[in-house]
Amino acid sequence: MKKKFFLLALCLLSGIGAYAQSRGNEIGFKSDNDSFLGQGSDRYYTNGFFLNYRHAIDGAKLKSNMANAVFGLELGQKIYNAQSGQLPSAAEVDRPFAGYLYLGASANILYKNETTVKLGARVGVVGPAAGGYAVQKLIHNTFGFYELNSWQYQVRNAPQLNLSAEVNKLLARSSWADLTFSGYVNTGTGFNAAGVGPMIRLGNFNQLFQSVSTQSTVSKNANAGLLHKNEVFFYYKPQINAVLYDATVQGNIFKDHPEPGTQEIVGDINHLVFSNQLGVAFTTSRFVFDIGAVINTREVKQMVKSTHQWGSVTVLYRFN
Repeated sequence: MKKKFFLLALCLLSGIGAYAQSRGNEIGFKSDNDSFLGQGSDRYYTNGFFLNYRHAIDGAKLKSNMANAVFGLELGQKIYNAQSGQLPSAAEVDRPFAGYLYLGASANILYKNETTVKLGARVGVVGPAAGGYAVQKLIHNTFGFYELNSWQYQVRNAPQLNLSAEVNKLLARSSWADLTFSGYVNTGTGFNAAGVGPMIRLGNFNQLFQSVSTQSTVSKNANAGLLHKNEVFFYYKPQINAVLYDATVQGNIFKDHPEPGTQEIVGDINHLVFSNQLGVAFTTSRFVFDIGAVINTREVKQMVKSTHQWGSVTVLYRFN
C-alpha cells in the first residue's frame, strides 16, 4: 500500500513538474516614466503604462522552419508634456501636450534561423478622450507633485488606426555576446515612421525565438533547445529613426493645423531622430524582468532641451 502511495505521489509530482515547465501564457505590465531616472524632470514623453497578455501557439501547429509563434494583446496609454506641466504662458509650450490611448494586437513569428517578424495593429485615440490630463493629475495629486496648469494646449481628439511591422535577424554570436539587426515600420492615421539599428547583447541570453529581446519568452515548443535555462543579460540598442508624421505632435492627420477656434499648439517635428536604448533583462522559472532607459534626440524642433530620456520597467508572469 505504501509503495502504491509512493508511486502515486511520484506521478503527481512529475505532473506538477511538467505543468511548471509549460509556459504558454504570459501576463504583466510595462511602466515608462522620466522620474525613474532620478533627474527630477517632467517633460516630453513623461509617462506610459501598458498591460500585456501573450499566448504561444502550440508547437505541433508550427511549420517546419518555425521555432515559435506568439499572439499578443496590449492596452496602453502614453502621456506627453511640454518642458513642464506648469507653464506661465503659451509661449513656453515647446511641445504640444497629448495623451494617446490604444488597444493593440500582434502576431510574432519566430523562425529557427533566428529571424523574427512581428506584425501589429492598434486602434485608439489621441487627444482629450485619451485621458492624459486626468491620469497625470491623479499621479501628481497622489504623490504631492506640482499643480498642472497647461493641458489646455493639448492636441485635439483624433481617432487612430495604426499598423506596425518589426524584423530582427541574428548577425553574429559568441558564447557571451551576439549582434542582431533590428528594424521597424509604422504606418497609419497617427504614426508614420521607420527605424533601423543593431542590438548588442552581453551575458546569458537565449535565441531570438524565445527571448526577452523579442517578447517571446512564452512557448509551447518543448524541443526549443535553449542556450540557457534562464536569461540574464545586458543589452544596448542604438537606432536611427525617420519620422514622417506624429499625431501627438501634429494632431489629426485629416485636418488643417492649428484648428480654427482652438488653443491647440502644433509642433514642427524633426524628421530624423536618434535613439539609444540600454538595460538589463533577466528571467526566472516564472517571471520576466526588463529594466532599461531610453535617450532620444530632439523630436520637435521647438523643444528647449536637445534630448529627453525616460526609464522603463517590465514585469511579466508566465503560466499555463
